[in-house]
Amino acid sequence: MQLGMIGLGRMGANMVRRLMRNGHTCVVYDRNQDAVKDLVAEGATGAATVQEFVQKLQLPRAIG
Repeated sequence: MQLGMIGLGRMGANMVRRLMRNGHTCVVYDRNQDAVKDLVAEGATGAATVQEFVQKLQLPRAIG
């Protein structure tokens, strides 16, 4: 399943890590691009803008 996460603070980033560890793919966005880069390095798909984030999600979209 593909999921999108906006907000990669302690809770959001850890949720993404758990989801990816359990076989899900994640698209991530945060105003802090360093947080996005960290999760991209771990296998997530990063987005630099909200518009890009939405475009990278498959239909139907699931966003947290």
